Amino acid sequence: MEERLEEILDHAIENGRGMTALGKTATYIPELGHVNKEYLGVCVCTGDGTYYESGDSDIRFTIQSISKVISLAAALERCGFQKTFDRVGMEPSGDSFDSLVRLDLASDHPSNPMINSGAIAVASHLSCEISFERMLAFTRKLCMDDEIILDEKVYHSEMGHISRNKAIAYLLESKGILENGVEESLDLYVRMCSLCVTARSLAGFGLILASDGINPLTGERLLSSKVVQTVKSIMLTCGMYDGSGRFAVEVGVPSKSGVGGGILSVVDKRMGIGIFGPALDSKGNSIAGQYVLRELSDKMRLHMFADHVPEY
Repeated sequence: MEERLEEILDHAIENGRGMTALGKTATYIPELGHVNKEYLGVCVCTGDGTYYESGDSDIRFTIQSISKVISLAAALERCGFQKTFDRVGMEPSGDSFDSLVRLDLASDHPSNPMINSGAIAVASHLSCEISFERMLAFTRKLCMDDEIILDEKVYHSEMGHISRNKAIAYLLESKGILENGVEESLDLYVRMCSLCVTARSLAGFGLILASDGINPLTGERLLSSKVVQTVKSIMLTCGMYDGSGRFAVEVGVPSKSGVGGGILSVVDKRMGIGIFGPALDSKGNSIAGQYVLRELSDKMRLHMFADHVPEY
């Protein structure tokens, strides 16, 4: 099994590297524009805690929007379901991740917590309940990675080019959705986006989500079953921005992308998968990373509706 899995990962990375030329890095955050877009790595963490890696899986990059999964889980655990979903919906938006249109014209609250408006609303609630330092410690536990730190350069780069997210935050404030001030809400939001992880970190987090919120290596429960079920459901329907529907059909596993090039994927009761590929498509998802996941889903029968599941 081990040799077969490593062979599948190596083959997927080899084939996926050619896709990096078709994408672009997230230059609207200047610091992210400096990243080598040819990087591509994958890590799989199986149910017994064994890691299998290929490519650039040890390169650190900023987690960006994948942090929205962590923030949502923390909000549900600390603030409760009713308080969280009273102000943030659960529906796919159909719009780009930083769009204001639907929030401004057609809704009193953000469509879901996986887009910027929803995540800023969640961060506003969290910033009244928990410090960034405690959120960092929580992230390290979920990712089974004690070396996660704040990337100061990316944090300051993003804070220096925050006009659109600030406009979203003021719109949220005008609708009575924010629980804390605009600056405090955005500071926690950007700090969480600026945490440095690896594909291995994301695979570890994916395994905990695949294991009903329990760290299988220690037996410690980190998230309740209800929180895990809710988070994975929203990842499936909303996690890949306005490309979530096609991704669900073609890959079929709950996933969340970030403009830093990461993708977190969860194969329930089997494994977590972490991807790093900073060349993005027009929707903000890793273009080569999606190719790798499509190949893994096909070769390993990962799709949640696959009719035959081999043992990996």
